[in-house]
Amino acid sequence: MNIFEEILKKRGLVGANRESFLNPDYSSLHDPYLLPDMNQAVERILIAKDKDEKITIYGDYDIDGLTASSLLLDAFEKFGFKNIDVFIPNRFVEGYGLTTQAIETIASNGTNLIITVDCGSLSHKQIDRSNELGMDIIVTDHHNVADKQPKAIAVINPKRKDHSYPFKDLAGVGVAFKLVQALQEKMKGLEKGQEKWLLDLVALGTICDIVPLIDENRIFTYFGLKVLSKSRRPGLIKLMKIAGVDENKISSKDVGFGLGPRMNASGRLETATHSLNLLTTKDISDAEQFAFHLQSMNQDRRKEQDAIFLEAKIQADNDTDNVLVLCSSDWNHGVVGIVASKILEKFKKPTFVLQDLGDQIKGSARSVGDFSVAEAIKFASDYVLKGGGHHMAAGVTLAPGMVEGFRKKVNEYYKSLNLKNQERYFLPKHDIEIESLQYFDIDLMHKISQLEPFGNSNEKPIFRLVNMTITQIKHLGPAKNHLKLELTDKYKNKMEFLKFGASQEYDIKVGKKINIWTTLQINEWNSKQTIEGMFMDLEIS
Repeated sequence: MNIFEEILKKRGLVGANRESFLNPDYSSLHDPYLLPDMNQAVERILIAKDKDEKITIYGDYDIDGLTASSLLLDAFEKFGFKNIDVFIPNRFVEGYGLTTQAIETIASNGTNLIITVDCGSLSHKQIDRSNELGMDIIVTDHHNVADKQPKAIAVINPKRKDHSYPFKDLAGVGVAFKLVQALQEKMKGLEKGQEKWLLDLVALGTICDIVPLIDENRIFTYFGLKVLSKSRRPGLIKLMKIAGVDENKISSKDVGFGLGPRMNASGRLETATHSLNLLTTKDISDAEQFAFHLQSMNQDRRKEQDAIFLEAKIQADNDTDNVLVLCSSDWNHGVVGIVASKILEKFKKPTFVLQDLGDQIKGSARSVGDFSVAEAIKFASDYVLKGGGHHMAAGVTLAPGMVEGFRKKVNEYYKSLNLKNQERYFLPKHDIEIESLQYFDIDLMHKISQLEPFGNSNEKPIFRLVNMTITQIKHLGPAKNHLKLELTDKYKNKMEFLKFGASQEYDIKVGKKINIWTTLQINEWNSKQTIEGMFMDLEIS
């Protein structure tokens, strides 16, 4: 059996698809002018350049918005713009997305043109207010769109239906990059090919926003990780060092679990401007200070997150609803999105985690399967002041005292869908089932590495191993909360499998036969390489 070819076949990577996926071609990126309103946006930006108008880039406070803002700032400086500013809203002051308060603040600074990144598609009232104040707006975004577009100069969003762009799942930073590509055809200063140096930012935002890593996103991340390994940005260089990321073999996992949480911590606890400063600084000494500050905030974020999770878990234990709506006045709404993900994983239910601030209630939602939290928020709009996002993740703000009404409404929406067997979405989906460990060798690992970078819609291959016998059980770590199993197949081949935080999760003993879902990794120790499994779940055979 050719394991690697079977994996490719399972993923539909055969023929021309196989070649284009395993060997991404930068020249196959799509024409940016196929995106809706791209011509209008470029024409308005050219006018701003000729008139030396003040432009404010308006980004979101997550990594997608931060990298997109930094990317446009970098590119516009190279195009020769002199009058450029960046505005990143504060989660605890302006809140999520494009706000009227922020529009009025920006207007007072003499801005003529706002370019949004990663937000704005549903901001009709805010854009109307901007027009009243004499400021034009260009929206670049990738979130859900309205049936009728806001009255902006341009709304560049691949989610719109009135265009022929072939890929709809760009991240916000990907849309910003397409704007830069379009401007390159009309302006000097950033020569063709030099835009590739922006791909470190594109990869960072794309991976952390968990959009599908296929089509253009695969090209962006494939080449972006190579650029990130040679990054010219002092802040990223310092952050990689403090996060223990080896720049010579950086992976999507390093980005998603190493760089991402540290950059997101600033917006969750204080202001995302700290992370923007890290991305944009050209001073190595400042970069080091910014990196250490993000590291410190990330440690504080983890402590706060763990405390909230324990309290949210108690609420969830006593909740029989199909959709969990958990709320406390003591929880920091900057952190609750992560908690919602952990509650979702543990209780296997769509989850809203909210903070009651008195004058309003703010929080985040997470889901998997057929239940869209973004659509649920729309369904419960009578209780919602503001909300939006994706199928699997969203933010929401409720009016005071509306938690119970909101809870009933989102559960009513769940029941209206008549969903069946949602539990299946929480089970690992294996690429291939085998009953021998003999196939797992270094050569297979090298072949699997051709599929990187891994992420949404291109997950690391999962194997379902059947009829394995447990020959050894170890509980590891200071709290003995990690589980390591030695398994033997019927041909007497042996291999070790590890799962973190799972020591009491399974009723197992030596001699039992099990089936196990696992990914593979290379373990290096004393210059010796061995294959080990990181298992996700098991069942008694």
